[in-house]
Amino acid sequence: MYKKVDPKNNFVEMEKSILTLWDEKDVIQKNFQMNEGNEYFTFYDGPPTANGAPHIGHVVTRVIKDLIPRYKVMKGYKVLRKAGWDTHGLPVELEVEKTLGISGKPEIEKYGVEKFIKKCKDSVFTYASQWKDMSERVAYWIDMDNPYVTYQNEYIESVWWSLRQLWDKELLYKGHKIVPYCPRCGTSLSSHEVAQGYKDVKDSSAYVKFRL
Repeated sequence: MYKKVDPKNNFVEMEKSILTLWDEKDVIQKNFQMNEGNEYFTFYDGPPTANGAPHIGHVVTRVIKDLIPRYKVMKGYKVLRKAGWDTHGLPVELEVEKTLGISGKPEIEKYGVEKFIKKCKDSVFTYASQWKDMSERVAYWIDMDNPYVTYQNEYIESVWWSLRQLWDKELLYKGHKIVPYCPRCGTSLSSHEVAQGYKDVKDSSAYVKFRL
């Protein structure tokens, strides 16, 4: 019933042959087009930042995430699989600062804020081709030809629209909380940014005594 499997198979070559087969038969696009007219299930990729190279951790998350759209297709849903690129945040700015040989807000302002933003926009797709290749090799089926990009006006407007919906439904509230802070960058930090190397340090202090 089944073809005999050669125990000496080259797994890398097997991967490539399967990718070639999928490409020749347009398997992925056919999967995207399945269940036309049925109920939608929309999958937006939690976007990576493409100015950093992919690593083994990204492979694991992409494989796990891919299970959900595949399962939904098998359940009869019309699945929209949208890739995305995260193009903002401190990691992008820090990478550009290193490239330019500058450090901190005063030097960014001296360089020119508009010029700096343009450099950031140019840098965010540095490793995009590596991300695409990695995603294809691990069979992460997602539309990377028409991604959403977080610096595009359409995306920004959609975020403001969402906030307005929350405001109209009285789901927004004002609160206070303590957050990590970066004195060099002059900004609070997200948990993701803290995970990139936040640490407690000992700092020397000088005390001077005066007679009252």
